[in-house]
Amino acid sequence: MKLTFLGTGTSTGVPVIGCQCKRCMSADPRDKRLRASALWEIGDTKIVVDAGPDFRMQMINAQCRHVDAILITHRHYDHIGGLDDVRGLNYSMHAPLNVYAEKFHADGIMQMYPYVFEVNKYPGAPNINLNVITSEPFEINGIKVEPIRVMHAKMPIFGYRIGDWAYITDASKIPAESMEKLRGLDVLVLNALRHEPHMSHFSISQALEVVEELKPRRTYFTHINHDFGNYAEYNHQLPDGVEMSYDGLVVE
Repeated sequence: MKLTFLGTGTSTGVPVIGCQCKRCMSADPRDKRLRASALWEIGDTKIVVDAGPDFRMQMINAQCRHVDAILITHRHYDHIGGLDDVRGLNYSMHAPLNVYAEKFHADGIMQMYPYVFEVNKYPGAPNINLNVITSEPFEINGIKVEPIRVMHAKMPIFGYRIGDWAYITDASKIPAESMEKLRGLDVLVLNALRHEPHMSHFSISQALEVVEELKPRRTYFTHINHDFGNYAEYNHQLPDGVEMSYDGLVVE
């Protein structure tokens, strides 16, 4: 199994438009963050988590010519704003692309992209099979995918577990039942927005409390904003087994 971080930033990305803080002005490429997304590769199967507004460049950067599925965590623009660019994959694959989302978030996709789902749709529109999922596990090419319920402020959203790896983003709370589903992890990807508390995202200290309880072998923080800290200065301050992710980081 391999996970490539396609983007590790929050909704604004880093650098933030108009900002001249130390993080935004950094020349270190590890401090340049597209919107949060990841590519899971299990054998020949490629599964992307979320398709935000940077999706086109993320697919180009990862040299992706085919994707078997896109898992959607939730309907916010920074997680679905790039679905129109699925067209490029349709052209290279000569096939529709399966997208998986819970009903509320699937409805959001249909509202944002009504032209994709029209009966007599425009010939150049993306070709998407929108699969509505529940909290029950499902399979992609024989690979078990387990949705994990987390809360994004008051909004129920999904993280995902495949094997002993889990990807959780935009969480501000993980219910006890979901914590049990996250035991015994080799790799945990978890959002950690910044040092200060936030109403809808884990802060660094809150994310570390989750790590302390779950004790995964390795943890990578994602969905990072420009207040988190520069990679070169802050990454080594995290506990053993916990790292800041960065765009292009590959975990095997």
